[in-house]
Amino acid sequence: MAQNEDAQRARVTELQGQLETARRGLLDLSGQIEALKSELAKMRGQNEQLARDLSETQRKVTDQSATLDNRLRPLEPQKVSLDGKEFQADPEEKRQFDAAMGLIRRGDFNEATSAFTSFLTRFPASGFSDSVRFWLGNAQYGKRDYKGAIATFKAFVAANPDHPRAAESLLAIANCQIELKDTKSARKTLEDLQKAYPGSEAAKAAKERAAGLR
Repeated sequence: MAQNEDAQRARVTELQGQLETARRGLLDLSGQIEALKSELAKMRGQNEQLARDLSETQRKVTDQSATLDNRLRPLEPQKVSLDGKEFQADPEEKRQFDAAMGLIRRGDFNEATSAFTSFLTRFPASGFSDSVRFWLGNAQYGKRDYKGAIATFKAFVAANPDHPRAAESLLAIANCQIELKDTKSARKTLEDLQKAYPGSEAAKAAKERAAGLR
C-alpha cells in the first residue's frame, strides 16, 4: 500500500508537471494569438490609411488634371469662320486680329495699320491673312495713305479674285484714285469692277460713282 501510495503521488506529481507545462504552453499560445491579433489590427489600420492616402492622391491627380485642362484649353487652336472661310487659328492669332479690328472701329488708323502689318509678319500663313490684307488697305485709306492702300487692295484682289470682299476692294481702289485726282484710272477701275462682279452691291455703287465722275 505504501508503494502504491508513493507511485500514485509520483504519478500525480508527474501529471501536475505535465499540466503545468501544458498550461504554460497554452499561455504562450494565447500570447502569440493576441500578438497576431494586434499585428493584424495594425495591418488593417495601415491598409485603411493606405486606402485613404490612395483616394486622396487620386483626387488630387484628378483636380490637377482638370486644372491643367482648363489652362491648356485657351491655348488650343480654335475654329474660326470669317468672310465665308473656316479655319483653325491659335488663340494668339485671334487675339491680335480682334485687337487690330478694335483699332479700326475706333478710327485709330495709324495704329491699325501697324497692327495689321505686324500680324502679317508674325503669322504669314494664318487663315486670317486674307482678311487682314483687306482691312490693312482700309486702315491705309483711313489715314489717307491712298497709294499704299491701292497697292494693298490690288495685291489682295490679285491673290483672291473670288473672295467675298474682292469687289469691295476694287471699289476702294477707285475711291483712292479719286482722292488722288486720277479720274481716268478710277473710271477704268469702276468699269472693271462692274464687269468682274456685275451682281454685287459694290458694282451698283460703282455704277453710281462712275456716273458722277467728270
